[in-house]
Amino acid sequence: MKKKATAIMMSLALCSALFMGCGNEQKAEETEETVATEETVATEESAGTEKEAADETVKEETAEAENTSYEAVDINVGSLKGPTSMGLVYLMNQAKNGEAANNYTFTMATAADELLPKMVSGEMDIVLVPANVASVLYNKTEGDVSVIDINTLGVLYMVSGDTSIQSMEDLKGKTVYLTGKGTTPDYVLQYLLTQNGMTTEDVTLEYKSEATEVAAVLAENPEAIGVLPQPFVTAACIQNESLSVVMDLNEQWNAVQGENGSSLVTGVTVVRNEFLQENPEAVAKFMEEHKASAAYANENVEEAAELVAAEGIIEKAPVAAKAMPKCNITYIDGEDMKTALSGYLEVLFNQDATSVGGSLPAEDFYFIP
Repeated sequence: MKKKATAIMMSLALCSALFMGCGNEQKAEETEETVATEETVATEESAGTEKEAADETVKEETAEAENTSYEAVDINVGSLKGPTSMGLVYLMNQAKNGEAANNYTFTMATAADELLPKMVSGEMDIVLVPANVASVLYNKTEGDVSVIDINTLGVLYMVSGDTSIQSMEDLKGKTVYLTGKGTTPDYVLQYLLTQNGMTTEDVTLEYKSEATEVAAVLAENPEAIGVLPQPFVTAACIQNESLSVVMDLNEQWNAVQGENGSSLVTGVTVVRNEFLQENPEAVAKFMEEHKASAAYANENVEEAAELVAAEGIIEKAPVAAKAMPKCNITYIDGEDMKTALSGYLEVLFNQDATSVGGSLPAEDFYFIP
């Protein structure tokens, strides 16, 4: 009996030892598997990190190569003292600080007539002018220029101390002061009169050479009625509290055009085709920088207003800051530019063919990158 008990106990001890051996062996295998898995994950993570670093290095080297391979081009840019130049001030500042892609020389003028001869002679490469003037230039040069973007939309307002003026019909029998005959304000106002069943026989149009002269008339006689562009509107109203905006001509335009009608395009950017053909990359760089400059003017009003004052476009930064949100500074290129501009020019052509140079521009007028 003792022998039997001893044998059973020895068997149990042996089994226990075997089970313990199996358990230890299994734990060892699990430990080895865990270590192997962790090493694999670590290796993969390390490889991933190295790949990301390598990709980033390639991107940086590519960007650096692109930057170093481009050689800055000398570009003479002309603009008008107003919203078109206000949309350029950030780029002007970059150029002064040596941060622009090209070597820009900027010239501001008070009238488009000062820029057009320089464009025709080749002294100017790019100009920012009224939309109809761009069409006239295209016809005069027999297609030697192209429009690359729209830089401003409707900026015209009717200003007066006479608050009874609330619609176009209220202008009957009145005198309206505006800048030069055959300019954008003239064509826009005459078109709006026609669309509201009136002519220049119903309203007397008194022309002045510059917006400052119209503002001077309003300052002397607040009951007078004047058509002014921004930022002259804001400046006139600040100087004389009796004055206010009685009509937004952009709204009046949209009202007669309807939902699918054309936009009131004020300013566009034009390039000489010879310069464009010789320097396509430089023009593309300008377009990129112009777009960024316009965005800066709209998104950083206070800072942009300081630059506007520094360039002498508006004397005081606070006035510029108040005017800029109403200046409709924009950047539109490509097919959207073509649609908006062609529709606007067609309206002017139907009203008076000479307003666009006698004929509508052909397809090659619209530069689509």
